[in-house]
Amino acid sequence: MTTEDFEGPDLADDRWVPHYLPHWSSREGTRASYAVRDSVLRLTIPVGQGLWCPDRHTPALRVSTIASGLYAGPLGSTVGQQPFAEGLTVTEEQARFEGWLVSGGRVTVRARADLTARSMVSVWMTGFEDEPDRCGEVCVFEVFGDTVTPASAGVGAGVHRFRDPALREDFSVTPVDLDLREWHEYAVSMTASGCTWTVDDVPLRTSAECPAYPLQMFVGVLDFPDREDGSTRDHEPTFEVDWIRHEPL
Repeated sequence: MTTEDFEGPDLADDRWVPHYLPHWSSREGTRASYAVRDSVLRLTIPVGQGLWCPDRHTPALRVSTIASGLYAGPLGSTVGQQPFAEGLTVTEEQARFEGWLVSGGRVTVRARADLTARSMVSVWMTGFEDEPDRCGEVCVFEVFGDTVTPASAGVGAGVHRFRDPALREDFSVTPVDLDLREWHEYAVSMTASGCTWTVDDVPLRTSAECPAYPLQMFVGVLDFPDREDGSTRDHEPTFEVDWIRHEPL
């Protein structure tokens, strides 16, 4: 079993990079707003934080995300993890980084969040993409703020195929009775026969799909300014993670 309990004064630099897909932008332009304190990772999006990839990504997006891997081609290359549009090219070269990659097993995240209708949180895993087909995603969980009430939230979970010909798209959102601002445990078990998700050990959903290659992790809070209705302009979305655990099955 491997556990990330955020015990140090900062992120472990042999396990995490505090940037979200910097090859499509830059390290400076993709730096997460975060703190590690009292054994908790706290990701935030301050009111003044700028847009992520403002000249390339539509709709407008602000991001504070850490990742446990990073791979892209040389400057000007079209090779890079998670391309979000056709014809993207690498704008800043990145050193190959293989931090915490997992193969199968059970991944559990203890987390809580404070959102509005314009923000979301997620923990997801994707292939390292050193081979183009190894790009599928297993979403441990995601929650959009517009699904949240004081006593419930729509918890998204599943598998995204992207460009992996061996996978089938299989994702859904399930209403769950919980207070998102309190600590909860979100988990996925991955085997050769598929994936099974739980929230606080209560079954959420299953899928016959599961990538058959090592996966890296992303932990992030995201904000969509175009969804602002005038009532949440000064709110700072936050995502706190107590620990992440990987157990063989």
